[in-house]
Amino acid sequence: MEIQHDQPTPVSRYGLEQYGFEGFLSSSADRGWSGLSAQLCTTVRKGVIPWRTPQSDIRICVDTHGNESLVTRRAPGVESRIIARRGTVWLSPPGLQEGSVDIAEDMTRILHIYLPVSHFAPTNLEINVDPAAVSALSYERAFEDPLLAEIGFAIASELQCETSAGGLLIGALASSLAARLVQKYVTASSAQSLPRRIVQGLDRRRLLRVLDYIEANLEGDLSIERMAAIACLSRFHFARSFRQAVGQSPHRYVSAKRLKRAKALLMHGDRPLVDIALALSFSSQANFARAFRQATGLAPGQYRRELASREPVSSLTDIGQPSPILA
Repeated sequence: MEIQHDQPTPVSRYGLEQYGFEGFLSSSADRGWSGLSAQLCTTVRKGVIPWRTPQSDIRICVDTHGNESLVTRRAPGVESRIIARRGTVWLSPPGLQEGSVDIAEDMTRILHIYLPVSHFAPTNLEINVDPAAVSALSYERAFEDPLLAEIGFAIASELQCETSAGGLLIGALASSLAARLVQKYVTASSAQSLPRRIVQGLDRRRLLRVLDYIEANLEGDLSIERMAAIACLSRFHFARSFRQAVGQSPHRYVSAKRLKRAKALLMHGDRPLVDIALALSFSSQANFARAFRQATGLAPGQYRRELASREPVSSLTDIGQPSPILA
């Protein structure tokens, strides 16, 4: 299998309708995520359902609820059983087409993640990974991995409560997923470090280029991939170097900047709230309003009206503190 630099498979292609699921709480289909795609299932009814994985993706499933149901997975030459608990992880390699899952009791809040194999390219992880080792990632058993589970919980949280810098968060989590899989589940002989110069954080010149890019694109598309390219670092190393240089992760930094921009847009003029929401990378006005209220204690419309009723308005530019809710 050749590692391709592709986008996540649209969730509809290997979606819920193929597997008999009742439905889903939320999906990344309308979020514009570039690092991975995901869906959080409302209910999975007991019974036997087919289990397939796209050729270009690794499929990772996480029990985010704690269902206590017996789950039996089968594939050619493979059969495994486990009692599902909160944090239980199932892993399927790219291209699996002949699997099935037998669920003893109804299950809820199962997260399905589709991680493109492009994340295992040397330019992303700064190691050489044998493509055959990625294809052979084990389907044989479910397992407990606290780090993978926490990454899954963070993805599920972003699905349910969209934030302004969610795309950046997902990009960073996608790189972390790939790094964890290489660290724990790809054989050591299949992953070799590339020789490279050790960089302690970002130097001032490259950091300023990244910060200028962020400022110029607060009302537009911001991606970990583009930031890392500007900094001349891999995606995985960029996230760590940015935190060392700034004291915040990229998505926290962008969150605070977009919260300040939202306040400025609300203060000046009567730009429609839906336009502000879309400009700041929310998929809907409702999601923007929920996140803004959590960050400031006020809905956007209330915030605008309070600004209009006070003088001088210039003193209100920085009301409130940046909140991780918008991160």
